[in-house]
Amino acid sequence: MNDVIKHKIKHNAHRTLVSIKWVIFAILVGGIVGLCGTAFYFCLTFVTVLRGQDPWLLYLLPVGGLIIVGAYHLLHDEKDTGTNLVISAIHSDDELPLRMAPLIFISTLITHLFGGSAGREGAALQMGGSIGNAIGKFFRFDDKDKHVMIMCGMSAAFSALFGTPMAAAILPMEIVSVGVMYYTALVPCVISSLVAHGVAYLFGVSNQWFSIEHIPDFGILPAVQISILAVLCALVSIVFCILLHKSEEIYRKLFQNPYIRIFAGGCIVVILTMLVGNQNYNGTGIGIIQMCIDGTVRPEAFLLKMIFTALTLGAGYKGGEIVPSFFTGAAFGCLFGTLTGISPTLCTAVGMTAVFCGVTNCPITSLLISFELFGYDGMPYFLLAVAFSYMLSGYFGLYRSQKIVYSKYKTSYINKTTH
Repeated sequence: MNDVIKHKIKHNAHRTLVSIKWVIFAILVGGIVGLCGTAFYFCLTFVTVLRGQDPWLLYLLPVGGLIIVGAYHLLHDEKDTGTNLVISAIHSDDELPLRMAPLIFISTLITHLFGGSAGREGAALQMGGSIGNAIGKFFRFDDKDKHVMIMCGMSAAFSALFGTPMAAAILPMEIVSVGVMYYTALVPCVISSLVAHGVAYLFGVSNQWFSIEHIPDFGILPAVQISILAVLCALVSIVFCILLHKSEEIYRKLFQNPYIRIFAGGCIVVILTMLVGNQNYNGTGIGIIQMCIDGTVRPEAFLLKMIFTALTLGAGYKGGEIVPSFFTGAAFGCLFGTLTGISPTLCTAVGMTAVFCGVTNCPITSLLISFELFGYDGMPYFLLAVAFSYMLSGYFGLYRSQKIVYSKYKTSYINKTTH
């Protein structure tokens, strides 16, 4: 009996030490990545304002592309696959170099300064993941613990940059393997996310918040209408993923030299912007999302944003895909609400949530992010939208290294990568 008691005491002591270790390192990662994410936020804000004041900077986009390719070549990182590499580093032990952090930081700023259509959260995931991995290597963590450090870094960067700590804590655990969550990382990711959010708030980074008005009482008719919107958003998310992947394939087929490829892509984006007549679809497009929340949007806006983003990222420019997916969902949702007579504001919020879920295959994160961006009043509609979009978006996704472990349609193990 004494041996059993001693074993239990030893086991509990070990578990306590492990818990303390993760609390300490989660705080460390949250603080360091939170500072980097905060700096990234203010730099992105600065270059976005600068481009707004000097629209002619758009014409330097091809030159900016050459600088990006040159920087990656200089640091011997030409085969960088971005967020795909971060995800694969968690489930397949691929090497995640620290140089990814400064490269994605600088190249994303260049993309936004000269008017490329891209987001910021995808870049944050890469930056946070590489920093978290570097800290794990410095302290000689084993491979499994380094995976947790990568997820901590991803949570911290997303939280600092977008101001949604709940969603940021869950996203890295959910996005790697759909159907199986890495709950071992729950406490570290939660702490890292909250610490990074606190650091960003301390330096004046404001949370994203959109106010929804005219939410109809939940009933059969509005539930059916929102479900139809969610089904359509699932289709939009599939189209978005196909455009992103096919554009990259076409660029590579037409222009094998990366310098020529990115220069040509920059020229195409510049020409398309001139044809459209404005720069609404360049950069992140946060301002247009606010217009959608207010109930005003051009019918073709969602399609143009997908095209602009595919042409930008496919050519080799750096940035994220998440905010463009928000833009696409917001514009499509607002259009649906305007055409059908349902609250365009609510449909905008539902569209953002549903398309985000469709392209990331992360229903829990999508639900949490809807609460943090829009509040809880529209909860039943968000719940419906997330469920339908997740199921009907199939096995498509933004990140090809993401694995669908369990089928979306039956309780069977499939373990396949997304299309």
